[in-house]
Amino acid sequence: MPLIALTGGIASGKSTIAARLAERGAVIVDADRIVRDVQGPGSPVLARIADEFGPEMILPDGSLDRQRLGARVFGDPAALERLNGIVHPAVKAESQRRFAAALSSDPRAVVVYDVPLLVEARVDDPWDLIVLADAPALLREERLVTERGMDRAHARARIASQVPDDQRRAIADVRIDTSGELGDTLRQTDELWARLRAEEPA
Repeated sequence: MPLIALTGGIASGKSTIAARLAERGAVIVDADRIVRDVQGPGSPVLARIADEFGPEMILPDGSLDRQRLGARVFGDPAALERLNGIVHPAVKAESQRRFAAALSSDPRAVVVYDVPLLVEARVDDPWDLIVLADAPALLREERLVTERGMDRAHARARIASQVPDDQRRAIADVRIDTSGELGDTLRQTDELWARLRAEEPA
C-alpha cells in the first residue's frame, strides 16, 4: 500500500489533484475533514480548546466557533503553537487509524493524505511519496480573490502566513505544476497515477 502525502499552499489546486486521484481509485484521507471531526461537539479536543482559549470559542449549539478561533490565533505564533499542540496529536492519531482501515479493507489500496500543513506538522512521517501541488503565490492570490471572493489584502495575508513555497518544494518527491490549464493538471495527475500503479509489486 503506497502512502502518499499530497500537500500545497492555499489555492494551489490540491483539491483538484485529490479529486482526480479519487476518480482513479485512490483512497483520500482529508486532513481538514479530520480536524473538523476531532473538534466536533463534545470532543476532548474541543474541551481543551475552550480551556485554553475561553468558553466563548464554543457556539450555543456546542460546535467550535472557527471564525473566532481563527481570529484569535491568526498573527499570534505563540497562540497558534498552543492550538497546534492540542489539535495535531489528535489529527495524527485519527489519520493513522484511517490509513490502517484503508489497508485492512484493501491491501493494494493507494492511500493519499490530503494535508495542507505537511511541512509544519507531518514531514517526518514515513511517506512513500510526497506530492506537491505547486503554483506561484501571485496566481494563488488571484484565485483566492476571483474564485473565493477574498479581498486582496486578506488573500495576501493568508498566503504569507503559510510556509514559503521553497520549503514545500524542498521536501517534495513529485511536483505537479497547477499554474496552467485544468487539463494540464489532470494530465500530470494521471501520469502520477500510472507511475504508482506501475511500481506496485506483482
